[in-house]
Amino acid sequence: MPSTTLAGKTLRLAFLASHGGSAMKAVAEACADGRIKGEPILVISNNRVPLAFERAADLGIKTFHMSLKTHPGEGELDLSICETLAAHEIDLIVLSGYMRKIGPETLKAFHNRILNVHPALLPHYGGQGMYGGRVHQAVLDAGDKESGATIHLIDADYDTGPILVQGRVPVQEGDDAKTLAARVAGVEHDLFIEALQGIAAGTIDLDKA
Repeated sequence: MPSTTLAGKTLRLAFLASHGGSAMKAVAEACADGRIKGEPILVISNNRVPLAFERAADLGIKTFHMSLKTHPGEGELDLSICETLAAHEIDLIVLSGYMRKIGPETLKAFHNRILNVHPALLPHYGGQGMYGGRVHQAVLDAGDKESGATIHLIDADYDTGPILVQGRVPVQEGDDAKTLAARVAGVEHDLFIEALQGIAAGTIDLDKA
């Protein structure tokens, strides 16, 4: 179980990543240079050799491949992930492009301790199936003048957990889903860092989010 009091402590961080783990890299570098009072402990991936593992090795972070190939049932996989996180005394989990839904055991054990980024200004353009280019195209189709990214806590549904921080970017004339995605991606890492700074400083209380 994670600590109930996070303000003032050095946050023990775990990352779940399916592919590149770019947010993991940004957060780990912010820990290393003192912008975040945190320690990156491990990364779990549902892929055997993602780029995230290469980045983790360069940063001295432990790696674990956990998927339905290593654990034959959803329940077994969920329990193994949860037990690995607990064994390493993880305080917070950062989802860095993790393409699987979090299981009930992990959700229960790490209630209000799992952070995710969504590439839009929630509660708009969230929900099942709303990811990647689909989100940005929906923003464009609606004719919105701005978009952005949201750091939020994970719950049992899609994109409905409490919002922690948001960053806004303009939608520019001539944008397509690809150019808008690049602009939104430009603020995502800074938002993760901002959220973790706030948690460590006590200005963001996850139990009151």
